[in-house]
Amino acid sequence: MSEDAQDVVLIVEDDPSILMVLSAYLAGEGYRVLQAENGEQAFEILASKPHLDLMITDFRLPGGISGVQIAEPALKLRPDLKVIFISGYPAEIRDTGSPITLTAPILAKPFDLDTLQAKIRKLLA
Repeated sequence: MSEDAQDVVLIVEDDPSILMVLSAYLAGEGYRVLQAENGEQAFEILASKPHLDLMITDFRLPGGISGVQIAEPALKLRPDLKVIFISGYPAEIRDTGSPITLTAPILAKPFDLDTLQAKIRKLLA
């Protein structure tokens, strides 16, 4: 269980089964989970929610927007927001050249939920 049950996590993932598993797992760990299936939904949440601690985002998303393209403006608006990238193609994330990719954890799919939880705990500590 998260020490602070108020930690709010936004998951941006277009695969419904992955979104469901991640959401259920993190909710069970005590996080408040918000979900977005694409960039448009992610930007709506980022614009409307005053408090977010962490964003977990897939890299390849529908509509021609990437997780990096969501994270960059999100971090400009919320400098304290933590980001974790998840992708079946982790090298593509690094290839973007975005400074965010130098510090944000990148988890290659498939990944272990315990590994994800360890990354989250480290970021939110």
